[in-house]
Amino acid sequence: MNNKTSMTIRTDSHVKLQAQHLFANLGLDMSTAVNLFLRQSIKHQGIPFNITLEKPNKTTLKAIEESYNQKNKSFNSVTELMEELNA
Repeated sequence: MNNKTSMTIRTDSHVKLQAQHLFANLGLDMSTAVNLFLRQSIKHQGIPFNITLEKPNKTTLKAIEESYNQKNKSFNSVTELMEELNA
């Protein structure tokens, strides 16, 4: 049985264009790509890829740690703050 239906989704126009370009390079149109995603979701009984929070890199972790260490630091003037930020 070949019962077709329509569905409408909302996405950012830039995301849509990037996806269309990617899928075209793979020889797919948007409808086929979305159907692949839906079928894989059904097969896996969930999202067919890992959804995780990004882990910050070492530079970001260091900056976060430094900000925690200085969170109670106070400044006597905006100039003093700016000197610290530019150091």
